[in-house]
Amino acid sequence: MSARCPFCGATVMPRSRFCPKCGRALPQSPPLQHPVSPPAETGDPPIEGALRFDRAHGKRLQISDNTLDLRELINVVESSVQWWKRGLNSSDAVTREQAARAIDELSQIMRSLSQQLAQGRTTIRVTRRLPALRTFDIACPSCGSGNRAGARFCQRCGALLDATPHYGVGPVQPRTFTLQIVARTDTGRVRQQNQDAVYTGEIDLPDRQKAYLCLVADGMGGAAAGEYASHLAADVSRAYLERESANHPLPTDETWRALLRDAVRAANRRIYDVAHADAARRGMGTTLTIALIVGDRLHIASVGDSRAYLLNLNGVTDDGASAAQLTSDHSLVARLVDIGQLTPEQARTHPQRNILYRSIGTDPSVDVDTRSEALEPGDIVLLCSDGLVNHVRDEEIAQIALSDPDIERAATRLISLANERGGRDNISVVMVRIEGGRRSSFG
Repeated sequence: MSARCPFCGATVMPRSRFCPKCGRALPQSPPLQHPVSPPAETGDPPIEGALRFDRAHGKRLQISDNTLDLRELINVVESSVQWWKRGLNSSDAVTREQAARAIDELSQIMRSLSQQLAQGRTTIRVTRRLPALRTFDIACPSCGSGNRAGARFCQRCGALLDATPHYGVGPVQPRTFTLQIVARTDTGRVRQQNQDAVYTGEIDLPDRQKAYLCLVADGMGGAAAGEYASHLAADVSRAYLERESANHPLPTDETWRALLRDAVRAANRRIYDVAHADAARRGMGTTLTIALIVGDRLHIASVGDSRAYLLNLNGVTDDGASAAQLTSDHSLVARLVDIGQLTPEQARTHPQRNILYRSIGTDPSVDVDTRSEALEPGDIVLLCSDGLVNHVRDEEIAQIALSDPDIERAATRLISLANERGGRDNISVVMVRIEGGRRSSFG
């Protein structure tokens, strides 16, 4: 949370070293710590391949003005009930029991939604949205750090500021950071095949500049189809970004976001066409989450439930929190959490947690979530597949990533923890640590 300058009483953020109003040095508190208390793993036994194969076949949900259409949500729940009814015919007793439990839970949710519809409600308000991240308007001429509008002195180095806008418009050149980048993927302890794909690399920009691309894709479709879909999504989106960004200067956040949307849609169309041309790959699809770092700006594109996080001990949100999820899961349980039908903890182990209503390759067109954010030294950008978050809580992810100075070791620790707690799915992690300087390293 924000605090007060002990000298002039102005509001200061947790990461501030100097008061933005009077310029005096602020007392520094110890870094924020997140204790890890590993939970007992209570998840349901896995159904090999089943959820991964059919999780994208729900109806498409639309969210507008922070509301959901009740009828659309009921359609998604009905689709899930019909899918789980197949499990009742399984020869495996565990599968039948899990299907019965899932149908019972979904039926209770259906009754609740139907009662609200009968009472005349046609929409329901979404109660949980992604957090507001730090916003900066003025760049420090000495250290380049961002400061809020109206600040007279830099919150990081104490230098006198001018009123030149920094992020979005203005003549101030973006800072260039040192990036440490690592990507790891693991099959897990249950599945026979790894259907995740990860990628990190550089993209050439005009005037000898570089952008840094990271992505995670989590395929579905069974056997070779899911693996093929995730790698095809990675290859097509990467090639599109390399081709288009090398030919055209992209000076604004919106043009970068538009390029990312086009790259994801190109991947979607390719996978959709291949799936419909090859009966063996019919129904395949994948999630896709992309992080593109250009100067001191982070651009994100996402479809599905592979996530992106921003972490920093000095705070990444307006209220000073050290971790923020940058993407919204396009899953049934995420929307049920939004409207209060499930708690976040229930969602982590819910049987429907892998049922997506939006994915790459399952429809001829797709909606793509995008956002742009400012980067600061000390930030960690973390991408992961749901094989990590199904076993490891957000606060544990942040604690491990921020407490270990070696990001390769931190990525390995995260994957190991997910495996220790069951490893029911493929597990992928990409981490980028932001530091001052001009070099980049990939691991």
